[in-house]
This record gives sequence, structure tokens and C-alpha cells, in this order.
Amino acid sequence: MGSGNIYENEGNEKLPNQKELEKELSEYLSKKYGNRIKIISPFLFPKAQELDTDEFKAEEKKTSPPNFDMLPEELEAYLDSFVIKQNKAKAVLATKICTHFNRVKHLKKHAGRKKSAGVGMIKNNVLMIGPTGVGKTYIVKLIAQKLGVPFVKGDATKFSETGYVGGDVEDLVRDLVYEAGDDISLAENGIIYVDEIDKIASARNFIGHDVSRTGVQRALLKPMEETEVDLKVPHDAVSQIQAIEQFRRTGKKEKRVVNTKNILFIMSGAFGELGNIIKKRLQKQAIGFEADVRSTEIPWEILKEVAAQDLVEFGFESEFVGRLPVIVVFDELTKEDLVEILNNPNNPILLSKKQDFRAYGIDIKFEDEALVKIAEIASQEKTGARGLVSAIEKVLIPFEKHLPSTSIKKLLVTSGTVDNPEAELAALKEEHYNDPEWRARYERADQREFEKVKTFVAKKAKDFNRLSGMDVNETRSELIAQMYTKTNTDINTAFEDFVAMYEQIKMEEASLANELEVNISFDDGAIDELIKRAIETGHEAGALALQLAKKLEYGLKLVRDRSGVEHFVITRDAVLDMDKYINDLVKRFYRKDYDADLLQKGEVV
Repeated sequence: MGSGNIYENEGNEKLPNQKELEKELSEYLSKKYGNRIKIISPFLFPKAQELDTDEFKAEEKKTSPPNFDMLPEELEAYLDSFVIKQNKAKAVLATKICTHFNRVKHLKKHAGRKKSAGVGMIKNNVLMIGPTGVGKTYIVKLIAQKLGVPFVKGDATKFSETGYVGGDVEDLVRDLVYEAGDDISLAENGIIYVDEIDKIASARNFIGHDVSRTGVQRALLKPMEETEVDLKVPHDAVSQIQAIEQFRRTGKKEKRVVNTKNILFIMSGAFGELGNIIKKRLQKQAIGFEADVRSTEIPWEILKEVAAQDLVEFGFESEFVGRLPVIVVFDELTKEDLVEILNNPNNPILLSKKQDFRAYGIDIKFEDEALVKIAEIASQEKTGARGLVSAIEKVLIPFEKHLPSTSIKKLLVTSGTVDNPEAELAALKEEHYNDPEWRARYERADQREFEKVKTFVAKKAKDFNRLSGMDVNETRSELIAQMYTKTNTDINTAFEDFVAMYEQIKMEEASLANELEVNISFDDGAIDELIKRAIETGHEAGALALQLAKKLEYGLKLVRDRSGVEHFVITRDAVLDMDKYINDLVKRFYRKDYDADLLQKGEVV
């Protein structure tokens, strides 16, 4: 072995020194990415005294995979909060994905007891069939987020265009490691979503063998079942640099691989011609091979009769279809469905527009008639929920462009706004904004939105109760609705924020025993009122609880010294009027009819 910064590898090839390495990497990156990337910091090769094995191992220690314990009905209820219609699709996806991850958890728990555990396991890889804009990608993203697993999306058409087969397929696995924060164990429990999968079906009118498309299908076979993917590849500069950094720190070469055994693959596509194939098969089964197929219109519902043989005729190899045992067909969206989507408080379309305007300090409200007209425009585009986005943008762009330069801080979208945005913008500036009748109309729209949210929360109260163990009553439904309106977030996040505030107060309550000279606790009425004030003021709920307790401390000590009561329960009345609460408490101990039994318990409410 040479001296200095030159080390010999296992093949007795000398590694380049620092300057040579920088030059080679700079040239490579310049060719691949232009002048956007340059090597600006030197690489240092390891010296014996630099290596600290224990420290390195501590840094390399990775977190364990998520502890999956969600049940199918819980995940389905979560999806119901966000996704309109698609009931069958939501039920199947929630069931099979929960089963996949809980089975992985079960097998890992019993690993080592039986050598055959998990061998030949059939993965619940999913094929989703549905037109554009019905929520396929949205549902998978929601599931991955809820389960806390890394998620990567790829486009099958990209695989067809690369010029080499297999590289990009495995790149999805490497991307999963990146999304997992370089945590391989977490990445090995992730979800890979491949869209436009119908585009890699072999062309049925193609003469010969369609190598480019069937080749991509075959490249997907091993990752979809089980294989090991090397994280270091020649065409990936980042992985090469990471390998060099690994060698610098350890002085050893280490092969890092990802096993795809537990990675769930979900494929999706529109499958435009599949309906014809299914129809012909069904008619042959019903009336023989001489059936006359005359109808040119194929109802979307026929796709729900899809079978493996239809997918093979469509252009997929049988081995590929066999790797996708779960098939989910999504429903088309009607105009009524689009209206329902817009009326769902969790829909990201209106939430994102509200956030766009809130960024300029402008609050936007929608009248029901305006939402119906937006849905009508979107339904004509035949692009599902995506049509809603383009329809809303077309209406609101003039307002989004001009209103930030004015003093106008409220915008009401009416049916007239949808019909003629420019005219409504002019009217808003000239007369509407200061018109009491227009402002009253805005307030009515605001109140209707609030009532919609309350109703939505009330419908989900049972699910929220199960998740949190707390009673989501009418008062709390209102608080969650207030939080939703104030923060422009989705209902589930607003609920989680409410639970976090509740827990803040309970944690503060537990610590008060060491901070105060009296023993106190907060009842649910007091906690709800403190959360309400936290929402209105923007202060931390726990801080408000501590502030209230300290203000009450002196009065409660007086009562304790007079009566011997050791524990005080703080009620909503104490939050609303602290002085009155203390005065009423003191008076109770001087009443002749004071309840002696309560005093013996050492507690007063």
C-alpha cells in the first residue's frame, strides 16, 4: 500500500488522490448537469487515527420501522373524511394495505421461530383502474401519510423513454431511501406508486414483439416480489459520493442494499381500451362467439368486471398481472359528485385557494350557488376533480392578481363572480366592499361555512372519539370548527390540534402540584374554555392554564386554610370570571347549610 492519501482497493487499483478526485467528479457533474454543480469542498481520505468505530456506529444507527397497528375500518374512516364517493375503492385499499403492513409486523415479531416464515408470501400489490381526476394518487398519498411510511411516485412512461431497461425501476427504490431520510429499514416498509402503467402494455396492433414495453414489465417483476437493490450505481453521482464519504469515515467498502420484500407496489392507469375487451368477453360468455357487438358506447361500470385474462389481452404479460392480485376500479365523477367535493371541508382545492388569499391577509368565502356553477364548468372538461382546479383558477386569478394591491380584505365568490369575474372585481372595488348589504351577505356565507364544518365534525365524532378516547360533544365540535376556520387547515388536522391543546393542559395540570401550594385540577368545561381562548388569542393552551392557576392560587390558599379542603376542581366559571369564582367559593364556606359530606371528602367543586 502506498503512503499519503493513496489507498489500494481490493482489486489493487489505486484510488485517485484528492485533487484528481475533485477534477474527475467536477468533469462528470458538469457533463451531466452543466455548470449548476461544482465541487467546492475537499474530500479527505481516512487516516487510521481519524476512525472512531463506536462513534461511527452511533451515527449510523437507524430508527426501527413504524409500529403498524391501524385497523382497516379506522383507515377507511380516515379516507372518508377526505375522499368523496369511491366507497368500494376506499374499502378495498384500506383493507389490503392495512393487512399488508400488519402482516409484515406479525412476521417480524415471530421471525426466527420458523425458518419458513414469510417464504412464498403473496404481497398485496394493487392495480388501480380509473379515469383522470378521480383521486387515485390522492388516496395513496393520504394512506402513506397516515401510516407514516415513505412514499415515492413514478411515471411508467418515463421507463419506456429511458433507452435502458430496469435502471429507473430500481431508482424508485433508491428514491424511497431518500424519502426515508436514508433509513433503509424504514424504506423497506414503504410504498412505491407507479402511474400511467397502462402505457407500458404491449401494443396489440404491433407486429412482432414489443420489446421496450414488455422489457419494462419484466424489469418490475423482481422488485414487485423480492429482490435486493444496490444503493450505489454508476449512473448516480450522489450514491458514488456517499460511497466515497463512507470509505473516508471507515476505511472500508460497504455494500448497502434495499430488500423489496415488504415494499408495497401500487400501479394505476386509465386503461381506455380495456372496456371493449371486457365487453367482448362478457358477450361471448353470454351468447356465444357469433355475438354482434353493435353498441359503440361502453359504460364505465363494465370495468368492474375486469379479469386477469382481460389485462393479458390488453397487453400485459401474465407474470406481471400475477404480481398484482388486488384490482380496484374507481368510479367516474358526476357533476353532483364534484359539488359534494367542493362542499367537503377537507377538500384541498378550496383549502389551497383560501391559503393563497390568506397569504395576502384576504379571507375568501363561497356561496353555495357559486360552487354549483364551478362544478358545472368542471364537469364539461371531463377531467374529474382536476377540472375543479382549472375552473376555480379561471374565476379567481383576476382577484388574486389585483386585490393584494388594495385595502380589500374580504372576498365573496357568488354565482355572478363565476359568470363574469372582471365585472365582479370592478363592482367589488367601486361599491360592494363598503355596502352593508354585501357585507351581510358575506357574513351569511361565513356562517353557512361554519355550520357545514360543525355538521361534518359531528358526523365524524364517533371516529374522533375512538381515536382520542375523549367525548367530542357539541361544544368541542364548535371549537374544532373554529380552529379549522382560523388556521385554514383540514378537519383532521384541526382535531389533532385540539387534542394536542387538551393534552397540553393536562400535562400542565400534572406539573402544577410541584409549582403551587394548592392542589388543583381542571374539569372538561374549564379545559374547553381555555382551548377557546387559545384559539382566539393564539397563545399556548398550557400557558393559559398555568397563568390561570397562578392567579387563583392566593384565593384558593385562603379557602384551604379556612376550610381544610385539599383539592380544588377548576370549572369553566373560573376561566370566565376568576374573581367571581373565588368570591363565590369563599361565600360557600360561610353558609350555614354547607355540605359537610363534601368537606369530609377533602374536595370542592
